[in-house]
Amino acid sequence: MSVDSPTFESNIAKMLIIISVITVVGNYVGYGISPIEAAPGMLLIAVIGFVSLLLGRHLSLQFPAFAYATIIGFVLSLPFSPVQDIVLSLTDPVQFLATTTPILAYAGLSIGLQVTSMKQMSWKIVVVAICAFTGTFIGSALVAQAILSYQGII
Repeated sequence: MSVDSPTFESNIAKMLIIISVITVVGNYVGYGISPIEAAPGMLLIAVIGFVSLLLGRHLSLQFPAFAYATIIGFVLSLPFSPVQDIVLSLTDPVQFLATTTPILAYAGLSIGLQVTSMKQMSWKIVVVAICAFTGTFIGSALVAQAILSYQGII
């Protein structure tokens, strides 16, 4: 992907269109939700993604685009947000798991582009991955245990 601004914006728009189409198709195949029903919500998600990538690129803050997307989505869906009902009604037909296929494909492509760097790290990357996965699993289990115990569910 080029770093020139007009090309960058054009490329992220193309990427978001492809991701949106894959997600809407996955939503239809996996959950039987009509693409016409899911398209407005997916369009909103793509617009949030586009704005987030632009903010991540053009603002001098050192936040990744992911952080901007999280903040924008969070603010739009807060209970006191004037657009909360619209945002939630549009995005409700888009199933979360339908979005994971393009995300995992993108992650695979991203990792595939860094094979040379991974080869230089050799076996050390396996140790780091095992530690990261184990830490994430144990941390998630501890948080879930604490919250579910606090709520009296378990």
